[in-house]
Amino acid sequence: MQTEASPSPTISIRSDLFDPAQIDKSVLCIEVAKDRFRFLVLDANRHGCWLEDYTFSSLLSERPITEALSALFQQHPLLQSSDTTQPWQQVRVSLNSTSFTLIPTPLFRKEYASSYLSLVRGGALPTHEYAQAYAHEEGFYSVFNVEYALSEYFSATYPLQTITFVHQTSALIRATAAHPQTAQSLCLYFEDEFVTILLRADGKLTYCNRFGFKNAQDLTYYVLYVIDELALESLSVAILLYGEITPFADTFARLAQFLPHLTFGHTPQGLTLSADFNDLPEHRYLSLYGLALLNG
Repeated sequence: MQTEASPSPTISIRSDLFDPAQIDKSVLCIEVAKDRFRFLVLDANRHGCWLEDYTFSSLLSERPITEALSALFQQHPLLQSSDTTQPWQQVRVSLNSTSFTLIPTPLFRKEYASSYLSLVRGGALPTHEYAQAYAHEEGFYSVFNVEYALSEYFSATYPLQTITFVHQTSALIRATAAHPQTAQSLCLYFEDEFVTILLRADGKLTYCNRFGFKNAQDLTYYVLYVIDELALESLSVAILLYGEITPFADTFARLAQFLPHLTFGHTPQGLTLSADFNDLPEHRYLSLYGLALLNG
């Protein structure tokens, strides 16, 4: 029987100071999307010490994500372990799933979680998905869709261990909460053909939404539309950029024509990374860093 080749990471950073014997005191932070997988390890001192980033081939994107993960995990020296005699202290999994909504805590009812998502999606969840909720300390719940097969895969891979599932936007919300409080803070987080926009006013989250786009013109339209809806001034609003964007990208050049105060963001306060991360652009992995800052 032929063994499927394990994909190679596009980014791999590992500190020599990480001690695998202390896995039971370490936290594994995982981020999963249809065509991407990332992880960050927090050591016993809660320092980021091991990061890897994988992109799955578009030829494989139509198959179940669990198959791609299985091919990777089976041959990975860190991820393959499900030894319950030395479990991770915690496993956190961020899912970039298709639907999410934020519900104020006083209005949230667990039994209505699926109904909240049905309103967002315009229809019921498919039978292979369920609604999951995560409570934010800021006074609201994030409700999002999860594939049964994916949650069962992680439960089988890390049996009898504490696994926390969140939506990717929850990690971004936590990361932006670590920013210094200013009158207004508008953050844009970029992925392939998606941008998540978050606004904080005096530290409080006042807006969070995600938009799909096909080109730089579409992106610019959506961003300017949101800025107008939020009654912000495009010529004066300060914007922090994160994720898959560089100063040389078409998206950046197009945005800069209308938004003069664009700045690339930094590693969120409260997260310490080993010196091995020094050459990595600080703005790139905000969602993964936010996952590291979450409390259980």
